[in-house]
This record gives sequence, structure tokens and C-alpha cells, in this order.
Amino acid sequence: MEKISICCWNVNGLRALIKKGSLGWFYKEKPHILCLQETKMTEEQLPDELKDIEGYKAYYCSPDKGGYSGVAQFTSLKPKSVKGGFGVARFDNEGRILISDYGKFVLFNIYFPNGKASPQRLRYKMEFYDAFLEYADDLKKKGRKIIACGDFNTAHKEIDIARPKENSKVSGFLPQEREWMDEFVEHGYLDTFRMFNQDPENYSWWDFKTRARERNVGWRIDYFFVSGDLKKNVKAASIRTDIMGSDHCPVGIDVVI
Repeated sequence: MEKISICCWNVNGLRALIKKGSLGWFYKEKPHILCLQETKMTEEQLPDELKDIEGYKAYYCSPDKGGYSGVAQFTSLKPKSVKGGFGVARFDNEGRILISDYGKFVLFNIYFPNGKASPQRLRYKMEFYDAFLEYADDLKKKGRKIIACGDFNTAHKEIDIARPKENSKVSGFLPQEREWMDEFVEHGYLDTFRMFNQDPENYSWWDFKTRARERNVGWRIDYFFVSGDLKKNVKAASIRTDIMGSDHCPVGIDVVI
């Protein structure tokens, strides 16, 4: 068995992040796997410094629409296979999904939709959630161990948001979104951060416009979940508020597998 460190970060534009020099921590700490969301770029637009990172292989899933969405993964562990989607075109074409089979576990790296724009987008978000859960459950029923990370775009409980009452009618903290998170947990998936930390005021996203990060008026919407059969394997979980560069901060776990 070996300890594997996995980090996850919504970068809100990878090229902008690189211009800020905000990946220095990655080059220094060298987690085994780095999952990125909202890259807003294609593989062809990858900056030179990320094209050949020694010891890492890069994978991408880009949307049909340019400058939007996108996920990427840098891994020092060799996956058996990597798939960019659930196999459902209307979800896959937004470039939100990477599913990597590492043999001992399957890793989902997902940028879940935001439902704020319109009732139609909220419906799309909820349907996306259901498609993800069905896909993960099918793997779990086959005996596969699951790790799912990404920007879920929902704060699960009141402890996960600075101002729950004020946001109770805002997408990202709506009853139906939170109920889906409840359902996800009821299906046997564990919120790794809450395995180690039950304290409030732990957030992973802050609104840029209101300078909310300075006041820690945030939302915890970036997660690592694992299937129940990995509970004993998770040795640490973190929210890296010390790392700047995006309106989100990275989150991470250490697992022994």
C-alpha cells in the first residue's frame, strides 16, 4: 500500500492563473494527482510550462464552446483508462467530466454546473447530478472504489456557508440542491473533510466582487467524496486557504491504497 495525495482546484481560468504564478505550490509539493476545473481552455491552448512537467501526464476534457468550462488532470500515477464524459452528449459536450480508472480506485474529476443563470440551467444541473450518481453507483455495484472530487456548486449544510438564511433562495443553496447532496451521502459516499473537521467557517469559494475572502464570507462547494469502502483509507483532508490565485482555493486528501 502507498499514500497517494490528490488535490482539486477550480482555477477559474488556467491561463490567467499561470500569469499570476499561482501554481508554484504544485511544483513544490508535487501531489500525485492534481485535478483542475473551469480551465476555460483547450489542450491546444496549454501554456508551454505545462506541456511537459517532469513525471506527470496531462489529460483534458474541453467543451464544444470555447473559453468556457473545461477540466484537466496532471497525474504521476498511470491510469488504466481516462474517459471524458458519462456517455450522454448533452452533459459531455460541456467539457465538465474526467473519469480515470486507476485500478484500485476510479477517480471522478468534475466541474458540476451552476444553476443560477435560469430555471433551465438549474434543471440541467439537477439532471447532471442524477446522471453522475447513476454512473458512480453502477461502478460501485460492480465493486469499484470511488473517489469523486470537484466544484459541486452546492454548499451542503448550513455549516458550509457563511450566510445560510440570506442564500436560502439562491442556486447553490436551494433545498432541492441540498436534498440531492443528502441523497448522495445516503448512497454511501463520504464527505472526507467532515471526517476530520466539524468546525464552521471552513470555505473554499468567496465572491471576488465583494472581496468576501478578506472577511471569510464564503461557501464550501469544493469537495472530495469517497465510497464507504475507502473510509479507513483516507488519512487526511484539507482546504488550502493559504493558496491564492482563484476565487476558489484547492482542497485535498491523502489516501493509503
